Amino acid sequence: NLNIPVNSTQREVKVYSGRHYNTDREVYKRFAKETGIKVRLIEAAGISLIERLKREGNNSQADLILLVDAARITNAAKAGLLQSINSTSLENDVPDGLKDPQKNWYALTRRVRVMVVNPKVVDVNKIKDYTDLADPSLKGKVCLRNRKSPYNQSLVANQIVNKGEMETKAWLSGMISNVSKPFFPGDISIIRAVSKRKCGVGIVNHYYVARMLAGVNGRRDTLYAKKVSVLTPKPAHVNISAGGIAKYANNTSEAIKLLEFLASPKGSKGLAAPTFEHPLKEVNQNEIVKSFGEFKPDKVTIKDLGDNNSLAIKLMKDAGWN
Repeated sequence: NLNIPVNSTQREVKVYSGRHYNTDREVYKRFAKETGIKVRLIEAAGISLIERLKREGNNSQADLILLVDAARITNAAKAGLLQSINSTSLENDVPDGLKDPQKNWYALTRRVRVMVVNPKVVDVNKIKDYTDLADPSLKGKVCLRNRKSPYNQSLVANQIVNKGEMETKAWLSGMISNVSKPFFPGDISIIRAVSKRKCGVGIVNHYYVARMLAGVNGRRDTLYAKKVSVLTPKPAHVNISAGGIAKYANNTSEAIKLLEFLASPKGSKGLAAPTFEHPLKEVNQNEIVKSFGEFKPDKVTIKDLGDNNSLAIKLMKDAGWN
């Protein structure tokens, strides 16, 4: 039984990733160095990755799929694009609620949906929760990203699970009637609008504010971000980036190894620390993120968010969220 070393060029894993961070490449390099398995990376928007997988069918080259947002990863599983994985280390490393009961996908990083407020426009003490954005005193002072944003769809799905359909409808109706401007294309444009007093409060993922404060987007955005306060509801709605093994993977064992590496405490921290996200089990130790205060995740599972996605979209449409 000779241990013949495997030529590293023979072993590889092809990753289709909806994450767009150069810092992820450092984590892949570390994995390649430790295992001798080469990582080939294809990056694209989450929706186009899913379309591509459907189009390619069993001719697909993908081994590992990485997507951001609960709905995207659960939709990929529902569409039969992923396969079930048996892995003790994934089961141990990924907390309950952040993995698929059918073992089709596992979370890798966490992101918190927070509110950004301009204290010169609205009273910070009046806003404690997402539901407060329906308060009539905020007429014309709320700005929101458009309905297509998976993060907003998941936030509404989260409210459906927490509060029920009727209460979510009432909240949406009140909040949408408070919206000041056309809906925005992205979270960064909301932070800019709040800082420029075009509106008083908006909903964004926490790491966008952190990136701006850290100077990732340039000096002007740092100055904008300094003008807003970050409010985290208690408990808060938490979303994820996640990974699953492609149904027609050619390099299944290598892909499982990489997914296990990314979900391990070291791997999750490697992905999350430089992007200001939170790893799976601890909070990001960056001083900027810590300055936002502690967050307590609510009890809604990622599967719950995916299961309620289509109802969330319907309620958003009905409320006039464009």
